[in-house]
Amino acid sequence: MTTSVKNNFLPPSLISNLQQVLISRNDTVEHQSSQNSSSLSSRSRNAEPSQANAEPDCSKPVLLITNGEGIDSPGLTFLVQALLSDGRFSLHVCAPQSDKSVAGHSMTVGEMVAVSSVEMGDAAAFEVSGTPVDCVSLALSGALFSWSKPVLVISGMNRGSSCGRNMFYSGAVAAAREALICGVPSLCLSFNWKKDVSCESDLKDAANVCLPLISATVRDIERGNFPECCLLNIEIPSCPLANKGFKLTRQSLWRSPLSWKAVSTNRHPAAGQYLSNQQSLGIKLAQLSRDASAAGAARRLSSHRKNVEIESVGVAGKLNGQQTVKKYFRLEFMEKEREDGDDNLDFRTVEDGYVSWNCPFY
Repeated sequence: MTTSVKNNFLPPSLISNLQQVLISRNDTVEHQSSQNSSSLSSRSRNAEPSQANAEPDCSKPVLLITNGEGIDSPGLTFLVQALLSDGRFSLHVCAPQSDKSVAGHSMTVGEMVAVSSVEMGDAAAFEVSGTPVDCVSLALSGALFSWSKPVLVISGMNRGSSCGRNMFYSGAVAAAREALICGVPSLCLSFNWKKDVSCESDLKDAANVCLPLISATVRDIERGNFPECCLLNIEIPSCPLANKGFKLTRQSLWRSPLSWKAVSTNRHPAAGQYLSNQQSLGIKLAQLSRDASAAGAARRLSSHRKNVEIESVGVAGKLNGQQTVKKYFRLEFMEKEREDGDDNLDFRTVEDGYVSWNCPFY
């Protein structure tokens, strides 16, 4: 691996720690990772969440791992594998049950959130039927894990860019930001995934590239050299093992282009049911009482109003006052070449092959 440290970009203490970690690392990571992969690939969700109250291993620094893409994402699996293989940390995992990559800083308030245990090797792992912010907030509350607080919260390894203004949409960055709000230092790890180019093994390499930075960060925290409330947003280039080193960057104003597209229920019959199908059972149960109280009023109104579905995104024409227009749309992020910019901007640094490193909320 060609990872190096640029002394003119990182704080002196973190530089020293990174250099020590890089020098001390050996070539046994691949062998140890393969030993743990089989145990992580098969997961059981039958155990009760009350088992989370087991005391963590106090002899090792405690890390809380979460992400935005969900408990079954390969990026999370590879990161947990790498950290377990490293053997220096006690791992606790609390991640969304499903993909919440663009959930932002949303939370589930006043509704039931389900938590189920998941087998992930020696890590105490749970999936949550909520958002990434729910996961961090719940984990740090003491209601799920019996601890005061972990040394560090890590959100990743996430597939896709968190550069520029993309971070405001990112559930992964929001999870790290929630840790920051709760007073716990955090890292958000993202991999610059290239469509039709990148593969899952790149995520594994990206996780291994981050190990020196994670170890150096924990060491600085334990020595009191790391800011108490600091979020580091880390972006790994598309060729992780060929990276040119770590580089402190400035956050850019770049954002992935958005595209809203009309969806016809005639061509896609399931579109009208999409939202309800995505709701968890807990949310549905919480809504039953509200739905029941509104049912009578809805029946009275339905006798006077008529729903009219419009397929076209153009002008629907003048409708009767007793009719309601209903349309369906789908939002997609578009891939677009980034424009040239300052070499120290986050997205430009990643495109140039460096590991981007910045503190967006410090």
